[in-house]
Amino acid sequence: MLTFEHDYKTLPEPLWAACQPTPVETPTLIAFNQTLAHTLGADDIPDDDTLAQWFAGNTLPPGADPVTLGYAGHQFGNFVPQLGDGRALLLGEVIDRQGKRRDIQLKGSGRTPFSRGGDGRSPLGPVLREYLVSEFMAAIGVPTTRALAAVASGEQVRRQLLEPGAVFTRVASSHVRVGTFQFAAARRDEQILKALADYVIKRHYPEAASAADPYLALLEAVAARQAALIARWMSVGFIHGVMNTDNTSVAGETIDYGPCAFMEQFDPRKVFSSIDQGGRYAFENQPGIAQWNLARFAETLLPLMKVQGDEAVEQATEVIQRFSDVFAAEQRTLQADKLGLTANSEQASDLMAGLENQMARGGMDMTATFDALTQYAASLDAQHHDALLSLTSQPDGLTTWLETWQAEMVAGKDSARLDAMRRANPIIIPRNHRVQEAIEAAYKGNYAPFHTLLEVVTNPYDGSTEARRLAAPATSSEQVLRTFCGT
Repeated sequence: MLTFEHDYKTLPEPLWAACQPTPVETPTLIAFNQTLAHTLGADDIPDDDTLAQWFAGNTLPPGADPVTLGYAGHQFGNFVPQLGDGRALLLGEVIDRQGKRRDIQLKGSGRTPFSRGGDGRSPLGPVLREYLVSEFMAAIGVPTTRALAAVASGEQVRRQLLEPGAVFTRVASSHVRVGTFQFAAARRDEQILKALADYVIKRHYPEAASAADPYLALLEAVAARQAALIARWMSVGFIHGVMNTDNTSVAGETIDYGPCAFMEQFDPRKVFSSIDQGGRYAFENQPGIAQWNLARFAETLLPLMKVQGDEAVEQATEVIQRFSDVFAAEQRTLQADKLGLTANSEQASDLMAGLENQMARGGMDMTATFDALTQYAASLDAQHHDALLSLTSQPDGLTTWLETWQAEMVAGKDSARLDAMRRANPIIIPRNHRVQEAIEAAYKGNYAPFHTLLEVVTNPYDGSTEARRLAAPATSSEQVLRTFCGT
């Protein structure tokens, strides 16, 4: 089905450890992403029972040779020198049909040398959440890990209560994190650190190899991808929840969907994670945290840079300081798209700030607001104008903002800009209460709501009646205020 390679195992062994999955009791296939499997090069898909055995870890797919990956990390600002995959195994890599190397990883497949006393398992809920949210992100073009399979284990997992268990199969450009570099740097072994950096350059940033200083170029490239990624998150109201350095991919993908959620009523200080008591990873803090994480990445690269001492620190600091400008430029482009303005509009940032102020003051749902604005831009009629005003408790302020916006908006007259506006403003997101409904039904053995929601969120511009029903904001009694990572 898939042709595995094992390039990561060419790195020094402290970065990985051989490990086998722990079989589960009665694996049952919940979902398998055939479209993604085809992209990965699979032609002959076996039956569901075989897939369940493979992606639960009971038997291994042909050619798989699992290892668990070591990494360190700053968790809520506190450095832990050894974390690692405590419940995940890299089966190997495949070369997809576009010639890209992709990791295939099991999550929840049992204890590893990095489990630190954990059970190595995953509850069903976080598996379904990651499947839904990562596939939605892929559908709207946000760089992300992907979902290949979800398998119910037939076993119970104890967290605060007993919950049904599951195993998730994740596909990533790689699983190298800022924390992987911290893991290498903490060992004070420059050979290991250099091997890792050279591996990442070869795999993700080959253009850096020919730069005057390849490791400074690597820092610049990772920073640029992180800036673009966080700007995309902010544009759709995504809150990662746990932006630790061990959850920061050097490939620039969204990784480790734990207590993540999408903001509904606009609030820049919104936090969903049950463990983020201080609001470190609140919505508005995400760009600053990304920059902080990149500074920790820069620290690991200093010993490899062409110049040393204060000059190396100065060069790295300049790259980190430029992050804000790179992020702002990415954000302006997205803001222009979301508002239906010209691509290089100088008014995009001010107009977006004004709209965000109106959304916050009027208790407006972010996704519904931009969907309604897109519909109004296409028609400029009274019906869609009134529909937009119905979303706010402060219609006078929004009316004033609309007058300013309409003077700049070009989407109503330019079909290309209207198309860009629609692509920037999905009708549907994986609303927190809908995800929770799907999880609760699955806990009772009913996966139909999960599959229905998956179909909808992977077609996020569908305006059908059913899609609109699932796209509706939560009522006050339906709101989900906290999410959990499941570890």
